[in-house]
Amino acid sequence: MLMLLVELRNSKLNTVWLNKTHVLLTLVPTPIGNLEDISKRSLNVLLDAELILCEDTRVTKKLLSLLSEKNNLTFSCSDFKSFHSHNEKQVLSTLTPEDFNKNIVYVSDAGMPCVSDPGATLVQYCIDNDLEYDVLPGANAVLTAFAMSGFDHTEFTFFGFLAHKGKERQSKLTQVMQSSVLSILYESPHRLLKTLEEISKIDKERTIFLAKELSKKFQKTYKDSAQNIYEKFKNENIKGEWVIIIEPTHFEGQPLAISDIEELDIAPKIKAKLLAKMKGLKTKEVYQELLAKI
Repeated sequence: MLMLLVELRNSKLNTVWLNKTHVLLTLVPTPIGNLEDISKRSLNVLLDAELILCEDTRVTKKLLSLLSEKNNLTFSCSDFKSFHSHNEKQVLSTLTPEDFNKNIVYVSDAGMPCVSDPGATLVQYCIDNDLEYDVLPGANAVLTAFAMSGFDHTEFTFFGFLAHKGKERQSKLTQVMQSSVLSILYESPHRLLKTLEEISKIDKERTIFLAKELSKKFQKTYKDSAQNIYEKFKNENIKGEWVIIIEPTHFEGQPLAISDIEELDIAPKIKAKLLAKMKGLKTKEVYQELLAKI
C-alpha cells in the first residue's frame, strides 16, 4: 500500500513537471463582456502563471480582480509586463529562450489574442526558437457574430478595423464590397455611422448584419438593407463596440485574371499599368518585360 502511494505521488509529480515544462507559453482568451465566458481551463492556466504578458496591465489586473471575487480564487502572479502593438518588437528584442523557463501567459484586453489583437509576433518567436506554446479556445466576437447573423454561408473574410480615412480606407472598403464571400468588420461607435453611410452609397440594397456589445448587458443585433440600417442609425444610440457582417456581392461574373490582361490586344503602356496594379509591381518594370517579348 505504501509503495502504491509513493508510486502515485511520484507519478503525479512527474505529470506536473511535464505539464510545466512542456508548454512554456499559453495564449489565453478573455471574456468579451460576460465574465462567465471564461473557461475553467483558462482560469487554471492563469492561476499557475508566473509571468503575464498583457495588452494593458491595468485592464488585466482589473479582470483578475473581478474573476477572483466572482470565483473565490487567488491569483498569485505579481509579475505583469506590457505587450501591445506599439512595443511588441521592442519587448521581443529583450527576451531570450531562457526567459521562457517558467509559466508565461499572454492575454489581450478582451477576446482571442492574435485576432485583431497583438500576440502573433509572440507566437512566431516561439516557432523560431522551437519553444512549446499553446492557444486556448474561448470568447471571440468574429465567430459569435457570424453564428448570430443568419447568413447561410460557409466562408467569410475578416478585415478587422478599417483605416480611419484616406485612400487606404477607400481601397479596403472597395475590396470588402466586391468580395464574393461574407465580409466581417469591427467598428468603433465613433465611425459606425460613417461606415454605414459609405456602404449604403456603394450598394444601398446590400444586406448587412450588426451586433452591438456582444455578451454584454446591452447586446443588440440588427439585420436589414444597408440603406434602411443607415437611416435607422441616424437616430440610434450607437455607443459600444460593433461587429458588421456584409453580404457578398451578387456579381456572378468570373474575376479578372492576369492571363486575361496579358491576352488583351491593347497598347503596351496601358497593359503594363494594368498588370503592374494586379501584380503589385512597378509599371516601368512590367513595361520593359512586355517590350522584351515583342
